Amino acid sequence: MVNSSGSKGGISTISAAAMGVGGMMGAGLYTLLGLAATSTGTWLPVAFLLAGLVAALSVYSYSKLGAKYPSRGGAAEFLLEEFGQGVISGGLNVFQYVAYLIATALYAAGFAEYVSIVMGGDLPAWVPKAIGAGVVLLFMFVNIIGTKLVGRAETVIIGIESAILIGFVALGVTKADFGNITSGEHSSLGVLTGAALLYVTYQGFGVVTNTAGEMLQPNKQLPRAMFSALAIVAVVYLVVSSLVVALVPLNEIEADAGHVLADAGRAVLGTAGFVIISTAAILATASAVNATIFAASNIGYDVARNKQISASLTRTVWKSAPLSLFISASVTVVFVLFFPLSAVGQMTSLAFLVVYGAVSLGHLRLRKHTGAAAWPLIGAVVFNAALFVALLIDAIRSGSPATWITLLAALIGSFGFEAWFLRRSATAR
Repeated sequence: MVNSSGSKGGISTISAAAMGVGGMMGAGLYTLLGLAATSTGTWLPVAFLLAGLVAALSVYSYSKLGAKYPSRGGAAEFLLEEFGQGVISGGLNVFQYVAYLIATALYAAGFAEYVSIVMGGDLPAWVPKAIGAGVVLLFMFVNIIGTKLVGRAETVIIGIESAILIGFVALGVTKADFGNITSGEHSSLGVLTGAALLYVTYQGFGVVTNTAGEMLQPNKQLPRAMFSALAIVAVVYLVVSSLVVALVPLNEIEADAGHVLADAGRAVLGTAGFVIISTAAILATASAVNATIFAASNIGYDVARNKQISASLTRTVWKSAPLSLFISASVTVVFVLFFPLSAVGQMTSLAFLVVYGAVSLGHLRLRKHTGAAAWPLIGAVVFNAALFVALLIDAIRSGSPATWITLLAALIGSFGFEAWFLRRSATAR
């Protein structure tokens, strides 16, 4: 989509919006939809809508920052501009790196979930773990060998997913009982918690900011592209989640939370529908593992290059692959092996709520330069914080302390590590 010279005007608004849709719509829908429904009940679509509205505030912030500071570094570069070189930007960027590793683990766990049910579902507990770890290692080697073929394949995968979802919607409407949405169980707190968990399904909008440097009029084109992408994805999520609630009984949604979309496919087209949706989920989650581990290793490389962590992560080892790729894959495998799908789902959303809230908070310091209004930035900070607190409370109440303790330890540890690293670097000079 970028012209050969990389000059201004190489990316159109439509192309950038398409990139945003591809970045957002995918694995999160297959992995988190059912998990969120355990909190929201039949008001699952309302939670998707609320998450989209909060994401819109962050989209506003990112679009203004991307137009003013066009960079391929995305949030990592924004944080540097906002807070300067120091413990705050460094700690947040280290934590952002960890967030991408947890997100990779989420998609790997989702991949294992759908592969397992296609294999029959009644498997020893270690098998899904091995499948999840295996797909991470597989794409680590794919990134070492070369990603051109996979990059082209991702475009094909998005096309296949879109076709399957369109078919699912078209057939599902004829069999759905939409009365289930209003007559079923729900709670306001549950909707808030579900929205917090689903927030990460909109996470990919940041990739659009990387195209600002190739736009002819980024001040106008970037916001249009980002909000268009967000609107398209939000509509898809609303329609699909409404159909799931209208097609699948709530007790079945809660029992099969990790693969409930496949159950909805079965309700529409029997066993064939179950297999087709499962196949789409496997493709989507595999694609997300590849893309996210690539992004995570790049963030680790950039953070090291900016001297916010050890420069050793920029070293190349085998076949010119950066050390950050091997470290990223190793840490991701640990998350896959020791945390279930629900836990990594919570940790992923909690982590990105922190990152996006911090970007908007820092943006308040630069808004005179970016031309941003204050109220959307304040709204982004407040609502990101509110969703974070709601999800954290839910994680604490769920009886799985390892989830929230690990996440908070990663957050505190990121700043502690950065403070130690900067002090050591200053002493070395």
